[in-house]
Formats: sequence, structure tokens, C-alpha cells
Amino acid sequence: MREKTIDYVLRATWIAVAKMYNEEAGKKGSTMATGFALLNIDPEEGTPSTSLGPKMGMEATSLSRTLKSMQEKGLIERKRNPEDGRSVLITLTDYGREMRAFSKDVVLQFDDAVKESVPEKDIKTFIEVAHTIMELINNKKIYKPETSAK
Repeated sequence: MREKTIDYVLRATWIAVAKMYNEEAGKKGSTMATGFALLNIDPEEGTPSTSLGPKMGMEATSLSRTLKSMQEKGLIERKRNPEDGRSVLITLTDYGREMRAFSKDVVLQFDDAVKESVPEKDIKTFIEVAHTIMELINNKKIYKPETSAK
């Protein structure tokens, strides 16, 4: 089935992208997950921990592990949210801002390289197809619900 299904192309491409990002992040002793988290934390105001998971599409357990590692490495601090004392605000340290800038640069280099090699109309079509796939999934239009047998 290789390269004959949309699923294969999506997975193989994402695995290659993830490997590339992890190799780049590894040069600074980091990971793709950490870079992704850094990019989703507001560098000025911080981000409530409760909104970070949904923003990144990560499960709470994975996010907790990532945040714990980031705190141990001195990338983030957890502070009481001044607007809601029950929640925690994730803020970047100076080192976290530095690594966020590195992560942003890595993503933009990838983006620029693709844009240099792929015509703009093809990129636009790719993005439209990706949005359609996400809509189909989010609206549960891929698989029909099972009916219970009586």
C-alpha cells in the first residue's frame, strides 16, 4: 500500500519532518516537543497551563511530562495566574526566550526552504487539502457510526 494512500503520505512525511526537527533541536540539547511548547507559550504574558494542552493538541500526561522537563532545564517558570488564582501561568525564562527564538528560526527555515522549492499555488492547494481532511475528521465524516445489533 506504500505511497498509494493519503494516510501513508501524511505519516511518512510527518515522521520525516519530526525526525528533522528532533535532529535540529538535539543540537541544542532539546526536542521537537519542547520547541513546539516554547512556540505556544506567549513570550510576554505567559500562557495558562490549562490552555496550553488544547492549543498544542497534546494529552495532559504528555504535556505535564514536557513541562516538567522544561522547568528542570530552566526554560519555563510556573506562576500563579494573577487573573485567576486557581490556575497556573507558564512563563518563559530568559533561556526559554532564547530557545524559543531558536525554535522559531528552525520552523521558519523549514518554511522558507519548502516555499523556495514548491510553487505558491501548490502550497495553497496542500493547505486547503489539509484543512479539508481536518474538517472531515473533526466532523466525524470519515467513518460511519456503528449501529447496535438487536
